[in-house]
Amino acid sequence: MTDKLLIAVVGATGSQGGGLVRAILNDPDATYAVRALTRNAESDSAKALAAAGAEVVEADLDDEASLRKAFEGAHGAYVVTNYWVHRTPEEEAARSRGQMELEQAANAARAAKDAGVAHVVWSTLEDTRLHFGDTERVPSLDDGRYKVPHFDAKGEANELFTQYGVPTTFLQTTFYFEAMLQGMGPVRDESGKLILTMPMADQPLSGIAAVDIGRTVLGIFKRGNEFIGKTVSIAGDHLTGTEYAAALTDALGEEVTYQPYTWDEFRALPFPMAVEFANMFQFYAEDSARFTGDRDLKLVRELNPELQSFKTWLAEHKDEVKATIN
Repeated sequence: MTDKLLIAVVGATGSQGGGLVRAILNDPDATYAVRALTRNAESDSAKALAAAGAEVVEADLDDEASLRKAFEGAHGAYVVTNYWVHRTPEEEAARSRGQMELEQAANAARAAKDAGVAHVVWSTLEDTRLHFGDTERVPSLDDGRYKVPHFDAKGEANELFTQYGVPTTFLQTTFYFEAMLQGMGPVRDESGKLILTMPMADQPLSGIAAVDIGRTVLGIFKRGNEFIGKTVSIAGDHLTGTEYAAALTDALGEEVTYQPYTWDEFRALPFPMAVEFANMFQFYAEDSARFTGDRDLKLVRELNPELQSFKTWLAEHKDEVKATIN
């Protein structure tokens, strides 16, 4: 047994939760013990966490009783929902992904309250409807409910943690640098030149390395009650498309030119999430001054001294970026 305070981490085999589990396990101060929550404790990822020293337990965001049991005895909990989780056709038909996130957030909030968790950090995003309003200049999605469902449902769920009286820090994340490895990185045009096409117009986009989310959350927990009831918005860099392209040029040793799609051009691309992503980038660009202004890099660096800029992230991942380019 340990006398360390315990942090329960939802989504412990994912990018955010896994980053926090590893941050706790690798913390030179050894401040906390960690309980890793996963739907499948027998997965290779879960077994690796157990081997590294985490307590691994099975829990499901759709099973409130399992969450309550997993939160018992925990001082803190990190709650993140996965909008992008693989779902069967039957699950897709039963409820939208936005509704899934709302219901899962409610389950987690009630479970944390019932288990007496002293500090929850809830991974959320801005509700873009506050920016777009009722206008139809961007298409509505999810039967007209949302503009950017994977943002808006999380933003809407914030109220649930307040409603149930959960002592919560609202952690607003942002664009992952890893998106450069998942279809948002440079591509070759018809002439063979590398271009970056993110539809950000001339506005800066906040980005962060996935690993820095967990490290920053650990910093929040270490500050005790300071951020309970507050919103902490995080990023590792604020760069325009031209500046992202310049950093890629330096890292790859080949010129990358920024040639952004318009939002309407991006919405017309032939992949399933094109409309949602175009709406997201339009929100990022139109609300850029507020969005980047809320993400104080000095504060994030205080919470996480290892915070990576895009340049430092690229130094580690440039070969992976190269591998995505045909």
